[in-house]
Amino acid sequence: MNNTQNFSFQYLNSIDQIARTDWDKICARDYPFLRHDFLAALEHSHSVGGDSGWQPYHLTAYNNGTLVAVMPLYIKSHSYGEYVFDWAWADAYRRHAVDYYPKLLSAIPFTPASGPRLCVTKGVDKNALMNAIVADIQTQTRSGLFSSWHLLFPDSNEFEDWQQTALRPRSGCQFHWFNRNYDNFDDFLTGFTSRKRKNIKRERRRVSEQEVELKQVSGAELTEQHIHDFYLFYQATYLKRGQQGYLTLPFFLELRLKMADQLLMVIAEKAGKAVAAALCFHDKETLYGRYWGCLEEYECLHFEACFYQGIEFCIANGLQRFDPGAQGEHKILRGFEPVTTHSLHWIEHTEFRQAIERFLGQEKLGMAQYQEQATQLLPFKKQNE
Repeated sequence: MNNTQNFSFQYLNSIDQIARTDWDKICARDYPFLRHDFLAALEHSHSVGGDSGWQPYHLTAYNNGTLVAVMPLYIKSHSYGEYVFDWAWADAYRRHAVDYYPKLLSAIPFTPASGPRLCVTKGVDKNALMNAIVADIQTQTRSGLFSSWHLLFPDSNEFEDWQQTALRPRSGCQFHWFNRNYDNFDDFLTGFTSRKRKNIKRERRRVSEQEVELKQVSGAELTEQHIHDFYLFYQATYLKRGQQGYLTLPFFLELRLKMADQLLMVIAEKAGKAVAAALCFHDKETLYGRYWGCLEEYECLHFEACFYQGIEFCIANGLQRFDPGAQGEHKILRGFEPVTTHSLHWIEHTEFRQAIERFLGQEKLGMAQYQEQATQLLPFKKQNE
């Protein structure tokens, strides 16, 4: 790599404008949501693009003409599907007759799973690159093209690096499960207090009492019919709330063809017929719970399909962490521990930027208190018990 860091940038309105091999070579990790195949499936299925409010604008960085970095990037005309909530910011802009949309967003659409966002080749001065990216995007916000730029759910190391730039940090909270070398599910439960352990066993027993059976399907075992059944459940769950699922059937069908090796489907059956399903992703260290659906409600089935089966999968396959998705305080009593999530923000408008910075400072204190309170509710035995 040339020691002179002379960066230039190109913005792509489709992931297909860069070869899959070039993108994946730079994002050389098994984190599933940055794979070219995943981002391409979103576009090919029209889950993003078109009138979805997610216009691809992916960043590619070059050093003296050589591709050295890539980052997912979207032009947003709303704030749906992000899981870091800025609706109040948008409303404040509206009340002052200032445009908040369009804005720029570096995130994985509809996926609040922490991981890498900026992928960089070896030998590149990452801090210099990050500052160059910020400066290039600020040129666009200052020209009036966009109101702001938001980078959501970077992993902790990348978050620390971005804090050396002009971006402003924001904290959030999720609940994750950690594998402490458990031999099996019962071994995991031995760390619970007696009453909480009995509650979990009762929930699992209640599923079998309703004659519902669970099975795990992954890799080559995952069929097209499995995807069709799952999609029916997925949309039915949204329709119960009067909504439409963000993702289309072709998205899931393409994932099966391109990424089956990183998919896990937990299927609930009654009398041999599928009645519910949960779809997860995984890499070598983490299981990511993503989508769930059912046609009829069964007591405790959501806990079994979305949490307990995932824990069993992690233990059986040596995965170290289970990220079941955003929100959900009910996860705490089931052994999912509060963890800090991160986002970073550049607000172009000076007065709004100052107001938001004050808000973020107050929010950070409140978030720390919330996590401390959540920790006290965990079901694990105290050291003296």
